[in-house]
Amino acid sequence: MFSKILIANRGEIAARIIDTCARLNVATVAVHSSADAASLHVRRADQAIDLGDGPASENYLNPQAIVEAALKSGADAIHPGYGFLSENAGFAQAVADAGLVFIGPSPAAISTMGDKVASREVATRADVPMAPGSNGAVESAEAVLEFGEKHGYPVLVKASAGGGGRGMRRINGPDEAVESFDAAVREATAAFGNGEVFVERYLVKARHVEVQIVADSHGAVAALGDRDCSVQRRHQKLIEESPAPGLSESMRTNMGAAAARLADAVGYQGLGTVEFLVEGENFYFLEMNTRIQVEHPVTELVTKVDLVAEQLRVAAGEHLSESVTNPQPVGAAIEARINAEDVAGGLFVPSPGVITTLEAPTSEHVRFDTGYESGDEVLPLYDSLIGKLIVWGQDRGAAIDGLLQALDELHIEGVETTVPAARKIIDAADFRSVAHSTLWLENSFDFSTADDDTLSRNEVEVNGRFYIIPQFPDDPGAQLARPAAESTSESDGGERRRRSPSARRRRSGPAFDGTVKAPMQGTIVKVNVEPGASVTAGEPLFVLEAMKMENPVASPITGTVDNVFVALGQSLSAGTQLAAMSEGGAA
Repeated sequence: MFSKILIANRGEIAARIIDTCARLNVATVAVHSSADAASLHVRRADQAIDLGDGPASENYLNPQAIVEAALKSGADAIHPGYGFLSENAGFAQAVADAGLVFIGPSPAAISTMGDKVASREVATRADVPMAPGSNGAVESAEAVLEFGEKHGYPVLVKASAGGGGRGMRRINGPDEAVESFDAAVREATAAFGNGEVFVERYLVKARHVEVQIVADSHGAVAALGDRDCSVQRRHQKLIEESPAPGLSESMRTNMGAAAARLADAVGYQGLGTVEFLVEGENFYFLEMNTRIQVEHPVTELVTKVDLVAEQLRVAAGEHLSESVTNPQPVGAAIEARINAEDVAGGLFVPSPGVITTLEAPTSEHVRFDTGYESGDEVLPLYDSLIGKLIVWGQDRGAAIDGLLQALDELHIEGVETTVPAARKIIDAADFRSVAHSTLWLENSFDFSTADDDTLSRNEVEVNGRFYIIPQFPDDPGAQLARPAAESTSESDGGERRRRSPSARRRRSGPAFDGTVKAPMQGTIVKVNVEPGASVTAGEPLFVLEAMKMENPVASPITGTVDNVFVALGQSLSAGTQLAAMSEGGAA
């Protein structure tokens, strides 16, 4: 076992790894940006190294700085957590070249399985079922159109090098191909430094089910149960559970065997997750994540296996433990991701700020993995995850009821959170009866709030992405207004727009004052208009990236753009004026 490891991450997962290392008497080194100097993972680690100021690319995403920090600290291994550099083959190679151990798979496995095109080729060789997809990367929107004509719509454009919903767009018809292809390439390039994308048939009634695999350096590969992650918002998971409900035993067995074959075919070592789409009695390979997953605790509660400890053992050259090769799962576990996001109207808008109060339940069979304590700040520089509330029960119903109670007992003040959404989702009849799919939350779920709710917002869908229509008075902290609409129509150049069900109870927002302002702090990643442009209400004007989410800002009126005050790449604060507009004049 290692004597000291450096954790190349932050937040919840860094604190989680530190907890296991403390139990195993392994010393830990935290790295952090200057902005993160007071963070929980820094306070808990045995040692901390400041990687400097600036954006994540200059600290958490700086391989050279992290390797140098590990060597300086005397660490003999690096744990990458999830996100950041966890699936960066170049980083894994740099760690090995420095004489350190990378706690994860080989650079070759990361490279192969992290490339969606290459991973599909491996899946084919391993006889793992796949949905129809392009033969390699696609170079243009025209190739997407050809695929859609052959296989039908909807289709999904996906980043070859990505994950977590980044660089992904659903295309419902040929009129959306150009904009969606361009957006996927842009986002993939920004997120992964690689704009390569491919296309596959989109399954509209599928569930997202994944299999946890663990493999050691001695040739043993084990499938450690499955998880259902079908409750998703903008391709981001919100609720996860284990075991995946509603599967036949034959499908569960076959899926686990397919995941193990895939891992074996690529010579995998370490912890990984093979994701599938399930439709009826069929399952199709989606992707493989070559790292620990955010949702790993549900597997831990059901199997009583510490997956971080298993990662350390495998990386140290040890054999898989008996609890992994011969798992004895008991009961069911369910997890709710608690994000700093305002869910009013179902928009899930990032809500950074200081957590004035954080009190988590401490009941038996309840676990709260978090990177924060009372008084800590959720920074707009990083993702919005505060923590994960996980509950074990004798069966699925007991686990759901336990999570409902735990959500009531979780007390967070200072920032808006996804707790209200989680409570409503898991108590919904469709969720309890396993009648949901990956599209259920966005297409069928009603997030409308009480009639006396003074917050009013609107969201429309254009080219498979959800767009905020803001209206602000002079107060920069003002909220977003929602025009009423609930029908699906083909209009405005063929753009498909679907208004959220919660738009049905529209309240009049403040009168439009001629300005469009940033709804949150972030960075401008796309400017769609210039002075003099005629636009329609709901047409995307800008794309603002905040807390790892693209938030397109749409026109609040039909009219003319009189002036544009921001440029591509500009970082700005909430309430910054983006444009001046006047009503009327649009074609």
